[in-house]
Amino acid sequence: MRRLRQRHLIALLAATLAASSASAQTLYVETGRLIDGVTDTVRTGQCVTVEAERIKAVAPCGKTPDGATRLDWSGLTVLPGLIDLHTHLADLGQSADLAAPIKASPAETALVGARNARVTLNAGFTSVRDVGTYRGLTDVTLRNAIDRGDVPGPRMWVAGAYLTIPKGGGELNGVVPNEELPADMRLGVAATPEEAAAKTAYLLDHGADFIKTIATGAVLAIGTEPGAPELTVEQLRAIVKVAHARGKRVTAHAHGAIGIQNAINAGVDSIEHASLADEATLQLAKKRGTWLAMDIYNGDYIDDVGTKEGWPEEYLRKNRETTDAQRTAFRRAVELGINIGFATDAGVYPHGLNARQFAYMVRYGMTPMQAIQAATGHASVEMGRADIGAIVPGRFADMVAVKADPIADIRALEQIDHVMKGGVIVR
Repeated sequence: MRRLRQRHLIALLAATLAASSASAQTLYVETGRLIDGVTDTVRTGQCVTVEAERIKAVAPCGKTPDGATRLDWSGLTVLPGLIDLHTHLADLGQSADLAAPIKASPAETALVGARNARVTLNAGFTSVRDVGTYRGLTDVTLRNAIDRGDVPGPRMWVAGAYLTIPKGGGELNGVVPNEELPADMRLGVAATPEEAAAKTAYLLDHGADFIKTIATGAVLAIGTEPGAPELTVEQLRAIVKVAHARGKRVTAHAHGAIGIQNAINAGVDSIEHASLADEATLQLAKKRGTWLAMDIYNGDYIDDVGTKEGWPEEYLRKNRETTDAQRTAFRRAVELGINIGFATDAGVYPHGLNARQFAYMVRYGMTPMQAIQAATGHASVEMGRADIGAIVPGRFADMVAVKADPIADIRALEQIDHVMKGGVIVR
């Protein structure tokens, strides 16, 4: 047993040293087909020079630069590292057990999050926006651990907690009286605009990168209805005022049309779900330039697996009432040219399956290139990041490679062959 432990430690040390070495060296990546994430052109014969975690140059291939290592991806399609704008890495995942989040300690939740992060990175998602956890600030802990190099995972931008009304769609309802929930499960609960502003400041002071609000009821929350508004316009405006004053963005969980309109009128930057958006609501989003993050894959997963596993009938009913409506709204949003980012709600289904949504986005109106850009260049714009999402000089050297051509078959992205994050080959 001692020898096994020694061999494991030696292998772990070797992998650590290899990663450190790889991050310091210059790479010259020869691509077969190159999709840069910002233009519609698929280029061939291009080489990407990577130096100090960043892309230094993209140009027709030639002689390997002095001191660089040539990486042969000439038989592959190379794309920017993928971005998922709606994940829940720092949480346990959805199940039939309503009490699961309270049964797990913050430490256990963070360890589960570390596993989720590794799986997500291996699936080709090198950046994620993590939009809330029941155990408040666990996502901050996970992000910091990834940034330090303690655990492998994507770049994370985190919300810290849900900003929600008491007993609203961001609370763990139906387990114990909400007032008896642990304090870290109610960090974002606010009953007034003043409380909403104070909770916003608290989360930003404690490491949140952006703010996630709950503007309507939720599908996967007991006692709330997706079409019903929750946070008021006044509360939402108070949140937006504090966040924007600090240069931070605000997104709103909102299914129903009134709740979506409330959030847009309050000045939020993006809408999660938008399941019941009507024509007037979509036109308002287009007029204001509000981004939509619509998780149009997981409705099928909830209906299938949730039914088999005995999830609450309330969940299943609300999922049936929103799934087809959301896909209709998505198709119309594409037709209108509304800003749409790739967002899956990973955690409702197992992490690592994020790329299954691409086929749904194509089925409901996008071209394969539009779907890819929604998860690369366009996603980086929604996040306000100029350092990820594209294979252009100056950005982080986050890239994925696949054998098949995703423009011909978007499902190719469900089987990523190679992943690079910051110039380090992950797989």
